[in-house]
Amino acid sequence: MLKKLLSSILVIAMVFSFTACGTKGETSTNDKADTTEDTTVDTEDAATDEAATTTTSADFKVGVIHIGDPADGAGYTFAHDQGVVAMQANLGLSDDQVVRKNNVNDTDAVAIRTAIEECIEEGCKIIFGTSWGYMDTMEQLAAEYPDVVFSHGSGYKNNGTNMNNYFGRIYQARYLSGIAAGMKTESNMIGFVAAMPVDNSEVTGGINAFALGVESVNPDAKVYVKVTNTWFDPTLEGQAAEALLDMGCDIIAQHGDTTAPQMAAQNRGVWGVGYNSDMTKDAPQGHLTAPIWNWGVYYTKAAKAVMDGTWTNENYYGGMDDGLVDISPLSANCAEGTQAAIDTARAKILAGYKIFEGELFDNAGNQVCAAGESLTDADITGAMNWYYKSVEVK
Repeated sequence: MLKKLLSSILVIAMVFSFTACGTKGETSTNDKADTTEDTTVDTEDAATDEAATTTTSADFKVGVIHIGDPADGAGYTFAHDQGVVAMQANLGLSDDQVVRKNNVNDTDAVAIRTAIEECIEEGCKIIFGTSWGYMDTMEQLAAEYPDVVFSHGSGYKNNGTNMNNYFGRIYQARYLSGIAAGMKTESNMIGFVAAMPVDNSEVTGGINAFALGVESVNPDAKVYVKVTNTWFDPTLEGQAAEALLDMGCDIIAQHGDTTAPQMAAQNRGVWGVGYNSDMTKDAPQGHLTAPIWNWGVYYTKAAKAVMDGTWTNENYYGGMDDGLVDISPLSANCAEGTQAAIDTARAKILAGYKIFEGELFDNAGNQVCAAGESLTDADITGAMNWYYKSVEVK
């Protein structure tokens, strides 16, 4: 068993307060982040940070736990690893200062623990766990190794000392991608391959934002959801897409880790909206665009803070405004006028437009947000268990 390190990292515990609906235009927080921060750095502080970086960077190591393999070249793990690559370049780290553990099943607690402890044994000062299922094991190990920083992607846990979580407003990009889908569909039947069912707010919030984007340009279209109950399974993702195509869907969107749904759409001669990374190269005849993550924004910020000795356990929840999320460039497959429609919507979002603002009703007719109000980030990614103009198919 690895020995615990002797000293403790002193951090600031962040407390988050949520409400079911906030007033329209308010600044929102959720259980995943408080994104308000002072970015002003005076000359003295900058000099101190530079000195700290210079004195600590040579032996500084970063660990990353991946559910898949970056060599896949697209999708969830690839997107995260591109962020790691950007962080490495930004901070000037050598290859041996980044310890990657790939293909770590996020349902296997023993495998997760082994991968993380190997990172610690190699001297990693911060460990990023990129999949939801790593959360509980990371929490346990954070208590055992107080001198190591544990940063968990998605999820919601923060131990108040050396473990935080990070995610972002991907629903903003989902909304934009919905515009592309709504303008392209001819059948008005749009399929969505979902990793998890309606009680997972991360997935459901994305589906609902996508549906709102579709509705903004095509109120006659409807979204049909097929759940795989797994974050990563090319076979199940492909099968779910095939089932939606058999129903008559002519667009396939997804919250899943692989390109399989996009390949299925292309093989049927229809269209697709990917996820995590630009999938145009994988399905060039079918892909429209994809909500994408630029994880290097966070990985650079977090690793540098640990390197400088300024890290706190503040959660991170970025959006389009800081470059964490966006959509990939529109392909030539998109309908005429799509770019202009998306540019208009993007400008509104960056100006403060709230995608989930009232009056909103779920599919059962229940009011989920009143007129003149908007849902907070906590509602969208922490408590959303309903579908908006979307139907789950078994």
